[in-house]
Amino acid sequence: MSDRPVAPVAAHEPPYYAVVFTSLRTEGDNGYGETAERMGELVKEIPGFLGEDSARTPGGLAITVAYFRDEAAIEEWRNHAEHRAAKKHGREHWYERYSIHIAKVEHSHAFGRERM
Repeated sequence: MSDRPVAPVAAHEPPYYAVVFTSLRTEGDNGYGETAERMGELVKEIPGFLGEDSARTPGGLAITVAYFRDEAAIEEWRNHAEHRAAKKHGREHWYERYSIHIAKVEHSHAFGRERM
């Protein structure tokens, strides 16, 4: 669990891309947490990575939306050697099922309540 404040990723100037990863995990951690933390750090090194939002339902469905400036950034992350190894291990050990959806964001705006 992170000590960082919880906040959605800021709106960016469109167009950009959203990669939506929804998953249902197997039982137990089995090293997942450590690898997920490592992937979270590595993706920040990809030029064009804009941020990510993540949530989990009480029933175990996890949703992560990663935002990228362009398709080239998505492709660079998809082909990153350490990420590829983590994906392979995930299919073998961590996931019952998952799906990935990639969408082009054509409109984006944000709201933030002023703190007093």
